[in-house]
Amino acid sequence: MQVDFWKDKYPADMPFEIDTTVYQSVNEVFHEAVRKYADLPAVSNMGRTLTYRELDRLTAAFAAYIQNETDLKPGDRIALQMPNILQYPVAVFGAMRAGLIIVNTNPLYTEREMLHQFNDSGAKALLVVSNFCDKVEKVLPQTGIKTVIVTDLGDALPGVKRLLTNFVVKKVKKMVPAFNLPNAIPYTTVMSRGAKYQVKDAKPVAGDIAVLQYTGGTTGVAKGAMLTHANLVANLLQMRSALGGIEQGKEVLIVPLPLYHIFAFVVCCLGMMDQGGHSVLITNPRDIPGFVKELAKWRFTALAGLNTLFVALMQNADFRKLDFSSLKRVMAGGMAMQVKVAEDWEKLTGVTICEGFGMTETSPVVSVNPLSAIRIGTIGMPLPNTQVKVIDDEGKELEPGHAGELCVKGPQVMKGYWQRPEATDEILDADGWLKTGDVAIVDRDGYMRIVDRKKDMILVSGFNVYPNEIEDVAAKHDGVLESAAIGVPDEKSGEAVKLFVVKKDPNLSEDVLLQHLRANLTGYKVPKHITFRTDLPKTNVGKILRRELRGQ
Repeated sequence: MQVDFWKDKYPADMPFEIDTTVYQSVNEVFHEAVRKYADLPAVSNMGRTLTYRELDRLTAAFAAYIQNETDLKPGDRIALQMPNILQYPVAVFGAMRAGLIIVNTNPLYTEREMLHQFNDSGAKALLVVSNFCDKVEKVLPQTGIKTVIVTDLGDALPGVKRLLTNFVVKKVKKMVPAFNLPNAIPYTTVMSRGAKYQVKDAKPVAGDIAVLQYTGGTTGVAKGAMLTHANLVANLLQMRSALGGIEQGKEVLIVPLPLYHIFAFVVCCLGMMDQGGHSVLITNPRDIPGFVKELAKWRFTALAGLNTLFVALMQNADFRKLDFSSLKRVMAGGMAMQVKVAEDWEKLTGVTICEGFGMTETSPVVSVNPLSAIRIGTIGMPLPNTQVKVIDDEGKELEPGHAGELCVKGPQVMKGYWQRPEATDEILDADGWLKTGDVAIVDRDGYMRIVDRKKDMILVSGFNVYPNEIEDVAAKHDGVLESAAIGVPDEKSGEAVKLFVVKKDPNLSEDVLLQHLRANLTGYKVPKHITFRTDLPKTNVGKILRRELRGQ
């Protein structure tokens, strides 16, 4: 849309433009935060809380070890392969203070995926949790990684608690397979040795790469998005302005989403640091009873999640008994938010879910619902300093109300894909416009809606069918817990809709569900095939994998 289109659409509490050059780097934001909020809690996990002062001290020790006892130099890449534990923020900010580039790595990667990411990024160092070291042992000789730091889950805990936690994880629960990495350095050694040195803080500039954030690899090989310090700082400042109402130094955010994922990395890890917030890290959110037990310990003011997580939480009886009186904002990202789930959540907690839109290549947030005017079922409006447009297949810009591919331009858009200029040119043009691959509609009042991923669109007899719509309607039936729609070959219509369903009501039948779907969908959109399953394939973030269902 033309820039002028948005000027009178923004609510009074959401600025249209801001200065995104206040800081040169994420490092500057960090140093300001640890000075400003020194004695406030920064992050908690497994019963231990680090203040901002302690985070400053620990990151300095990590950085000093890198500088004094390794051959790593500013600009080298370090892969971090951990779940949500205290060692993660220590390593992120410590590595940045040493001038290294972060390569966030999913700890559940297969050996093939691990090998690709390590080699594609040119990683020279790795910090990994011991639970996954058996895989690392197999791939390490085929990589350029020379510095390996191994941490046990409980290594950030004090004294006896650390020993006990690590003993239970290794010996009782047997969660650490045998491995042999003779040259690996224990995390505890890194921290004790690093504390003896004086750190010499790196001073990256705006255009320097801060993070190589790999895409999920849902379309072809996983690619590393080059996110610069300027990209990340811009997105932090954009969110700071757009979200508003955040009480600096007083927010308690529950973080169940993995920090190695771009949404949680920027919004929860960097964003809460920027605001002096207190992040409570959930190491295993799939353990819903354990997750709820942790929630009961905190007067939390914010929660970041996604559709499947909200569904799982609302199914838990103890969650429904929690006190939500301090909860002010709930942020959703990572996948489409179903209207029925959002409505049920608001009835239970009294808080409206604030949905936005983003992607790895945009650092990640593009748009968000203004907190003063949340509209369920939309992704809100573009962040300050962000331009969007919707185009047809020929690249022509469409007027509001018409569906087309969403394109984005702004200071948060990546520098490009790491060592992949051709892939960069396919998605990012010379004028800075990024093609998102998402089909969207801009309403005349400025709110945007994602219709679906372009690649997931189903073509039935020449009509476009969007899986999100099918799934949203299915979710409104009380007997449905989760669903996923895909297109399958059909002799008559080219493609037909196939719906995979996880039952909430074990007595739900295909006929009853079809009756509900026919009552709410045009004929060509009604699934021709329905398959009931006990679960649906998901990424570790919890996003349903339609591509895996298509493969099956």
